[in-house]
Order: sequence, then C-alpha cells, then structure tokens
Amino acid sequence: MRRLFYSFVLAGTAMVLPAYAQDSDTPPAAATVRADRPGPQVHPDVFGQFAEHLGTGIYGGIWVGQGSKIPNDGGYRRDVLEALKAIKVPMVRWPGGCFADEYHWRDGIGPRGKRPVKINTNWGGVNEDNSFGTHEFMGFVERLGARAYVAANLGSGSPAETTQWLDYMTSPQGSTVLAKERATNGHAAPWNVHYLGIGNELWGCGGNMRAEYAADLTNQFSTFAKTGKPPMLKIASGPSDANYEWTEEMMKLSAKHIDGLALHFYTRPRDEKWEDKGAALGFPEREWASTLAHTLEMDEYITKHSAIMDKYDPEKRVMLAVDEWGTWYDPAPGSNPGFLQQQNSLRDAMVAALNIHIFTRHAERVKMAAIAQMVNVLQAMLLTDGARMVKTPTYWVFDLYKPWQGATSLPVELTSPWYHKDEVAIPAISASAVRDTAGQVHVALVNVDPNRALPITVNLAGVQAGSVEGRIVTAAAMDAHNSFDAPEVVKPAAFTGATVSGGTLSVTLPAKSVVVLQLR
Repeated sequence: MRRLFYSFVLAGTAMVLPAYAQDSDTPPAAATVRADRPGPQVHPDVFGQFAEHLGTGIYGGIWVGQGSKIPNDGGYRRDVLEALKAIKVPMVRWPGGCFADEYHWRDGIGPRGKRPVKINTNWGGVNEDNSFGTHEFMGFVERLGARAYVAANLGSGSPAETTQWLDYMTSPQGSTVLAKERATNGHAAPWNVHYLGIGNELWGCGGNMRAEYAADLTNQFSTFAKTGKPPMLKIASGPSDANYEWTEEMMKLSAKHIDGLALHFYTRPRDEKWEDKGAALGFPEREWASTLAHTLEMDEYITKHSAIMDKYDPEKRVMLAVDEWGTWYDPAPGSNPGFLQQQNSLRDAMVAALNIHIFTRHAERVKMAAIAQMVNVLQAMLLTDGARMVKTPTYWVFDLYKPWQGATSLPVELTSPWYHKDEVAIPAISASAVRDTAGQVHVALVNVDPNRALPITVNLAGVQAGSVEGRIVTAAAMDAHNSFDAPEVVKPAAFTGATVSGGTLSVTLPAKSVVVLQLR
C-alpha cells in the first residue's frame, strides 16, 4: 500500500480548506466558521442515491410486487419508502451503472408478465425479468418526491433508442405515437427527466473506449437527446479517480454539449489489488485508518478535475457530478459475489460524513452526487431481508445532514491535530458548516480518531448564537453495526458536549464520532 500521508491543495477551491497542525501531540483544535463570507449553495442533489439492477438492490430492496405479503404501495416496499422519505432523498439514479449500457428500455414496459427475461451478465449472472422498468422507476421517484436521473444505453444502444425513450417518457400527452403508447401502458401525463446520463464508465464496462472516441459518441447522443420543458441536464461519462487525461479530453471536445461530467471514486481499506479490498467487519485499526485516508483522496480528485474543467468552462456551467461514491469491501461471506453485499458499520458513517464535508467545500462545482447504492448494495442506506428492514449507520449520517440540502455553505478555517496509525497520518478532525433555508446555522464536526476525545474551540464570525443543541452518531466499537436482530446499535443520540458563549463554540468530540450542532 502506498504511504498514506495527506496534504491538501488550496488552488481552485471557492472555500477555505483546512490548515492542519503539524504537531503529532494533541493541542486543542481550533476553527472559525465564516458566516460573514458565505459560499455557494449546497445543491440538494448532492445527497442523491443510486439504484442499479444489482443483487437485491431493486428486487427485494425496493420492489416486491403488488402480490407480495410484505406491506407495499403498488409493489413498492412501504418500509423502504417511508425510510427514504424521512431523509428527504432528492434524486435517484437508475438503471445503472454497468447495467445501463446493456439495458434496452422496451424490455421494461408493457404488461409485466409479457416482458422478456434476460440474464444480468454484469451482476451475478441471474435472471432479470424486467418487472421493474420505466413506469416502476418513475412511480418510485414520484412517491419519494425525488428527481429522476436516467442513465441511457450508449455502450450497446444507439442515439435513436435514447431519443425514442425520451419521447416515450417526456412527450406531452397524446402528442406522439410513443406518448400514446405510454398512456396505453398506464401513464398518460409526461414525466420529467431531470438528468440524463450519456453512458456509464465508457473507459470500462461501458465500452472500454478511448476518451476521444467517447467524446464523439457523447456529442452524438447529446445532439439527439431532446425533451421539452423543463430542460433536461445531460451528464457525460467522466473519469474514475485520478484519470485526469479523460477529463481533459472530454472537456476539450464535449463541454459545450453537456451539463455535467461524472466522477466515480470508491473508498477501499486496501488498494493494491481490486480483488482484495478488505472486510466490512472485524477489521483492525490500521484498516479503519487506511479507509478514512483513502476517503480523503476525494478532495484531491475533485480539486484537480475541477481545475481542468475551469480551463474549458471558467463560468462553471458544467457541474462535476460525483454520481458513484462510497465504500467497497470484499463480498459478505456466503453471498453471491456479484451481488456486492456488505455490512455497514460506524466506519462507513465516518466515510459518509467526510465526503459530505468535501462536497460542501466544493459546492461551486459539485452540484450532484449519488452514493452507491441505496438498498442492499455496497454502502447502502438500508438493508432488507424478507419482510425485515434495518437502517444503517450511513442512513443516520444522511439524517443528521438533512439541513445541508439547499443550504448556503459557510467556509471553515480549521486547525486540527493528527491521527496516526502505523504509516497513516490524517487530520483527526473534519468540519463543515451551513446556513439552512430557514436562516439557522449548523456546524458538523467529525473526530476520526477511534481512541481519543478531542476538544475544539470554534469562533463564530458573523453568527449571533445564544444556545446550541446537537446530535451525535458514535458507538463503542469501530465496526459497530445494525443487524436485523440488533437494529439500533448505531443511531443518533442527543449531544450535550457543546456550549456557546460570546461568539465562541466549545465542543469536546468523543472518539470516532460525527456531531452535528444547530445554533440558535
């Protein structure tokens, strides 16, 4: 594993990035929240979700069918719907992922009993009966009150197929043959497709293409991908991790044809070999540290990809859409390895909070993101097993950060002690702050050190606060997690370790904790 010691680049960011103390001891941390210098809006869709036809993410996770004994609303699990509405899911990406570039939309419309059964060649080699298709997905986001992000098949499809699918979904009632077919299939009114993904991972499972060729195809598909009002935003297949050459070519050749460029980055404890990622549970402290250090690479990737985008798009019209992010571990023992099932622990909660802080610092360019994935796959919000459902630690972090949706970002100047473990050295504290749509200021603080409580003093510039209240997510063990038999091991609790006086917030952060405070 490469040496994991991080320094942060200031160039190209609209926010003030943390300045970290170099002393390995534990001096009190200090921060300043600059409410007097507000930054850009944190777009709600930064808290978006990803639902791919993968394992039990769709079937059994979201969709059980109208005849199921599991309580459902027209085939959608009621418990899942209620849980997702509670965290105000703003956007859902579907049907993939790698699955999208082999998905043909006509397979998923019409009477469910007559839809073709195919093999999901990407994920587990299982049958795909297409019972969850366009109508079912749109019905799902309608029930959530979320925006639809539909990924078009560029890899094995054609511009004509994408054009026809958009016609089917968005043409006014009765205006075209496909709009009439949509009505025959049960939905006369058009849907709004807010985002269209133009292929997925074209450098990999989407076709193993060169960037120049992918850009040409992106321009072609974008030209013929048309809808009426409201306008649809087109998201091109962008880079993975540090593939800056891909961003350079796509922006140079396609910037004027797109509205966003997708970035994919997965956090792993071990990163020498893709086949050996590390376990989701029972890991040593060294892998707690390496996982969080790997997570912090997201900041560097966003910074450098944004700098390239600035060359071709100085007005920042084209968003950087981090539409696949999260932890990826070795498959759960005994599971189909193609189903990407893994448990979700306190470590994942820390990963989620750190990424949210990074996205907030880069709110001027990062205007949409989608964690992978919503239910039962990778870093899931929810896990299901038959009629049972459990909320993961990651779910509860998304619950804590609901005030960030649509809020104004506030720069945070931070000095932090270091957390050291073997060759890993990372800042022990991460911070983020926003002013929500009601005018309330919220401050989030994360202590990644699993062994030490850390005090921090926060100067509040431009904030008048007389009281503070908060919630915390923490647990006794690094791999503490919620199971179907013990569903509330990790969940938010009231936090009383903060006081505010004379424009200063004083907090003692427990070890391995995520704390979100509201100032009043």
